[in-house]
Amino acid sequence: MNNQLFDKLIELAILEDFEKGDHTSLATVPSVQQGKAKLIVKQNGIIAGIEIAQKVFSIIDNSTELKIFIQDGTNVKIGDIAFEVYGKTQSILKSERLILNIMQRMSGIATTTNTYVEKIKQYKTKILDTRKTTPGFRLFEKEAVRIGGGVNHRMGLYDMIMIKDNHIDYAGGIEKAIDRTNEYLQKNNLNLKIEIEARNLNDVNAILKHGGVNIIMLDNFNIENTLKAVRLIIGKYQTESSGGITIDTIVDYAACGVDFISIGALTHHVSSIDLSLKAF
Repeated sequence: MNNQLFDKLIELAILEDFEKGDHTSLATVPSVQQGKAKLIVKQNGIIAGIEIAQKVFSIIDNSTELKIFIQDGTNVKIGDIAFEVYGKTQSILKSERLILNIMQRMSGIATTTNTYVEKIKQYKTKILDTRKTTPGFRLFEKEAVRIGGGVNHRMGLYDMIMIKDNHIDYAGGIEKAIDRTNEYLQKNNLNLKIEIEARNLNDVNAILKHGGVNIIMLDNFNIENTLKAVRLIIGKYQTESSGGITIDTIVDYAACGVDFISIGALTHHVSSIDLSLKAF
């Protein structure tokens, strides 16, 4: 967890919400009043965002105290109490919606991720996230994937080379795209993994013949061709299946022996988990 960057993102979220102040709380609650509240789970799933909630409370008011009962990554059920918070009532009210927005979405992502992870736990295949994330919220979403048992693929465009179909077409073919990438990395003294997309078995053969990569992505391959591709690659490179894979088909893809399966729906098509922060 990049604590410094998380803090900056939280500060931006606070600025977005408060601007000139929480006028409702300022109007209705005395500034010296102390209060307490509890985070109540209202839907079964995997809890995520406890550590982030601590950060939010601390940034808004570092005198706030948390009593945590459940850690990130825990299976929770309706009625569970994740934590209790004690402090200035105005500070609790200021924090409430931001914490719920973050934790509900993170918990939904962690729960969805864990469903995929559990589905293929008998295989070596790991579940990857993608860059299909909410702008400005990527770190939270990818942290939720990790909490749910998935693996963060690349955080952005800066920490890995991903040569996709458009890169290949613009470069003038697979071979040119690979050669230019390796030249670029050498020239700029960069040590980054190279993944390249294969659109069909002919592409797989071309990549195998040319070399110069670390991972081959099998994009929108059906089960039959995925198995053929894995047998062609036979461990020379790591493999990733991607594109249109669902909870109903993921076992069949994992059974082909791929190293990774990326699921965009982990972060861009997910339902939040119902949580509530209530005074007591």
